[in-house]
Amino acid sequence: MSKEERLKKLSELKAELIKLRTLQAIGGSLENPSRIKLIRKTIARILTINREEELKKGK
Repeated sequence: MSKEERLKKLSELKAELIKLRTLQAIGGSLENPSRIKLIRKTIARILTINREEELKKGK
């Protein structure tokens, strides 16, 4: 996956996370409450990969 694809996926995941958190905050029921945890982990993975590549370029 290229850096551009990762950044696009990252923005999509962040938007979905905001939507789910908002729905949860107003008292709505979520179809899959564990989806929030899954999205957070995926975001962290993408950020980790981006950071690793950034550090490799610096060497």
